[in-house]
Amino acid sequence: MKSVPANGGVLGPEAREASIQRLRATTEPGQELDILIVGGGIVGTGAALDAVTRGLSVGIVEASDWAAGTSSRSSKLIHGGLRYLEMLDFALVKEALQERGLLLSEIAPHLARPVPFLYPLTKPFIERPYVGAGIALYDAMSVSAGHSRGVPFHKHLSRRGTLRAAPSLKNDAFVGSIRYYDGQVDDAKYCANLVRTAAYYGAHAVNQMKVVDFLREGERVVGAKVENREDGTQFSIRAKQVINATGVWTDETQAMVTDRGQLKVRASKGIHLVVPRDRFQSTVGLILRTEKSVLFVIPWGRHWIIGTTDTDWHLDKAHPAASSKDIDYVLEHVNQVLKRPLTREDVEGVYAGLRPLLAGENDSTAKLSREHVVAHPVPGLVVVAGGKWTTYRVMAKDAVDEATRTMDERVPPSCTETIPLLGASGFRAAWNRRNRTAEESGVHVARIEHLLNRYGSMTPEVLALIEQNPELAEPLPGADDYLQAEAVYAASHEGARHVQDVLTRRTRISIEAWDRGVSAAPVVAKLMGDVLGWSDMQRENEVRHYLARVEAERLSQQQPDDESADAARLGAEDIVPLR
Repeated sequence: MKSVPANGGVLGPEAREASIQRLRATTEPGQELDILIVGGGIVGTGAALDAVTRGLSVGIVEASDWAAGTSSRSSKLIHGGLRYLEMLDFALVKEALQERGLLLSEIAPHLARPVPFLYPLTKPFIERPYVGAGIALYDAMSVSAGHSRGVPFHKHLSRRGTLRAAPSLKNDAFVGSIRYYDGQVDDAKYCANLVRTAAYYGAHAVNQMKVVDFLREGERVVGAKVENREDGTQFSIRAKQVINATGVWTDETQAMVTDRGQLKVRASKGIHLVVPRDRFQSTVGLILRTEKSVLFVIPWGRHWIIGTTDTDWHLDKAHPAASSKDIDYVLEHVNQVLKRPLTREDVEGVYAGLRPLLAGENDSTAKLSREHVVAHPVPGLVVVAGGKWTTYRVMAKDAVDEATRTMDERVPPSCTETIPLLGASGFRAAWNRRNRTAEESGVHVARIEHLLNRYGSMTPEVLALIEQNPELAEPLPGADDYLQAEAVYAASHEGARHVQDVLTRRTRISIEAWDRGVSAAPVVAKLMGDVLGWSDMQRENEVRHYLARVEAERLSQQQPDDESADAARLGAEDIVPLR
C-alpha cells in the first residue's frame, strides 16, 4: 500500500503551529490570502479543497473541532432524497444522485459504501406501481448523471421476501416492499479527511480558532480577526475574499458585517438513536413514513442508527439536546413495525444535530427546501447557506465561483470532481491484499479491514505506530472496534485537540459504546497527551470535562421538553483551555 508523503496532509501540532504563523503573516505586504474560509464543517472544508486545487492561497478556520457542528450529526447517508422526488424537486435529486455516484466510486470509496433499504408497502395493488415508478425514476436519474451509480438497482419483494430480508418485522406490517440502495458515510471522519486533503494541496487549516470580528476597509471585507481558543491570543488574517460557511451560525456571523440583504437560516433539530445490531434481525435498512417526515433504520457496523425528527430549534446551537419526548417519538414509530418493541434499555447512544434550512414562509421545517444559496452581501464577503450534506461539493464550488468572480486574475474552474480524498487512491488494491498486510503486520485481518474502511491507503501510517509500540494494537477500553493507535493517529495526523474530538468524531465511541466512552477517556487522554505534550493537570482536566459532558447529555435526555433538555446539556462547560 502506498501512503501520502510524510509531510502531506498531516494536521498534527507542528502543522497547526506552522499554519498559525502563515495566517499571522497575511498582514504583511503582499502576503494576504486569496481566500479565507470561516467554518470547518462539510461545506467549509469542501470550499477549502475546491479553492486550493484551483491554485489559490487558502486559509480555513474553525471555532471548535472539524465537523463539530451539524456535519458530524447527520443520518450518515449519501442520498438523492426520495422524499424530494415526491415533492417534484427533480433538479435537487438528480444533483444529489450525481454526487452520490462520485463519492462512492471516485472521491472516497474507502469511506463511502452502498447500503440497502426496504421501502415497505402497506396497501395491496395500488401502492406498488406508484412507489415502484418513483424508485425506478430514482435509479434512472442516477444513471443519467453521467457517472458510475456506485450502487445496485432496485428490486421488488413479496411479503415473504420482505420477511426473509427482515425477519424481525411484524408479519402483518407490510404486504411487500421494494429494496433499493443509497450510500453511507461516517460524516465526521469524511470531513476530517476532507480538510486533510485540502491541507495536502496547500491550504492552511486551523481548528479551535474563532472569528470575533471581520476586518473592513470602507464597505469591503478584507479579512477577519480571530481568537485562538486554546491560549486566548488574537490576531488578524487578511484575504482578498472571505467565504462564510458557518451553517446554522450564518445569521450570527453575517450580523458582524451587515444587516442588509442577509440570508436567513432556520435551525431544524434531528435526533438519532443508536441500538445494537442484535436487537432485531434484518439484512437491510428501512425507510418508514411518519406523519411529519420519514424515519430511517440504518445499518451501522454492529449497530443500527434510527432517526430522525424534524423540529424547530431556537436554543443553544453548539449543543442541541435530545429530550425524552424526542426519544419516545422515534421509539414509538419504529416499534409500529417490529415484532419485539425496542425500549429505552436498548438504546446505546443518542445524538442530536441541526439542519441549516433557508428560512421561508412555511412554518414547517420539514417542508423547507434543501436547496442552497450563495450570496455576496457586501464586497469581499461571500455567504453560502442551506443545502444538504450529499451536495457539499456543489455548494463549495458555487461559493468559490462567486468569490473568484471579481478577482483580477483568471482563476481556473473547479476540478474537485476529479480529486480523490487522501486514502482513496490505491484503496482497492490495498483491500485486495489485506490478508497479506495482516500477515506482515501481525494485526488480525478483521482489524486490517476496519482500518482500511477508515483510512484507506493511509492505513500503513496507523500500522507504523503499532510497529513502533505494539501495545497500540490493543483496543480502547469499552470500545473493542477501535485500536489505541487510532487515538494517537487522531492527535498526530487528524487535528484532534481534545479527548472529546477523538471519542465523538475521529471515532464514534460516544454513541456506540454503552458507557459512551467513559472508560476509554483516561486512556485516550494519556495517548493524546503524549503527542500534544499535555501536563498531568491537562490530562485530568480533559477526562473530567468529558465525563461532565456525558453526564450532562444523559441528564438532558431525561428531560420532558427542549427547554429543560437544553438547560441540562449546558451544565457542562464547552472547552478546556490548554495549559
